[in-house]
Amino acid sequence: MRNVYLTMVAAGAAILVVLANAASAQEGKSIYVIGARSDDAFFAVIKKGVDDAAKAMQPYGGSVKYLALQSYDKIGADTADLVRTATNQGAAGIAVPNWVPEAENPAITAAISAGIPVMLYNSGSVDVANAVGALNYIGTDDKLAGIEGGKYLAQNGATNAVCVNTVPGSANLEARCGGIAEAMTAAGKAAKQLPLPATSFGDPIAVTEAIKARLLNDPTIDSVITVGQVDADSAANAIAQAGANGRVKLASFDVSQRVLNRIKDGTQMFAIDQQPYLQGFLATSLLHSYVAFGSAVPTKPILTGPTIVDSSNVEQVLAGAKQGTR
Repeated sequence: MRNVYLTMVAAGAAILVVLANAASAQEGKSIYVIGARSDDAFFAVIKKGVDDAAKAMQPYGGSVKYLALQSYDKIGADTADLVRTATNQGAAGIAVPNWVPEAENPAITAAISAGIPVMLYNSGSVDVANAVGALNYIGTDDKLAGIEGGKYLAQNGATNAVCVNTVPGSANLEARCGGIAEAMTAAGKAAKQLPLPATSFGDPIAVTEAIKARLLNDPTIDSVITVGQVDADSAANAIAQAGANGRVKLASFDVSQRVLNRIKDGTQMFAIDQQPYLQGFLATSLLHSYVAFGSAVPTKPILTGPTIVDSSNVEQVLAGAKQGTR
């Protein structure tokens, strides 16, 4: 009987611990996730990861508030303002991309000084995370992603590439184009950036016209790579309108249904995927686990890419895209 009694006491204590954890999670454990514009197709996949993580948090009393940028005109300053909003509203933790460190870091360090844990995701690095005191960085190494893309281009016949950047000044996108140029130059090839005004983001006609003009002005260009999947659609139109189909190869960072379909039918060489669903899911769930239960992951950084999607694996990625996870 004594053993049974002790077992019941132990079980009861365990239940009390679980209830206490759940209760503590219910008391203000609200995670704030800062993301891009609501019409950004790439961030729609990140948002699905955030939403799925939020569902997993609900039994423990956790909740998520998603704060989205309204434009990319002042991406660094506006993101910093959203960090301050989350701080002022009593966030238990903040997950945020570090797009423009010089603009965002003061707000991030202020949040951390106020006792709010911060997780960097999507844009940043573990060095930046350590410098500001953030928990970790979850995402891709954009310079490495660019280098891998440049190597793929050079190894598959490209000699003169253009990297189209629709949000110049954003650290992760500058790193992508920089990596492309570094790898192409190392292979004895050429690559330049085509920076477009931030207002061109989301304006497919403006992006198409800019790329077409560059192709018509420089017939030596034989490859175009875009920093995002939506811009890849504009680039495909620009190549066609410039009469350069078959001469100019197309590639992109990130994937979409259209990108994958082009890879499948042979009109796009490849895409560099950073698996945004994982970024949203892991940044949200790991941050909540830390603030609610003290759980921590020693691996730093947590890289979700880069991976190359081409004709060899496009069918598998298409299956994920149908579920909204790629």
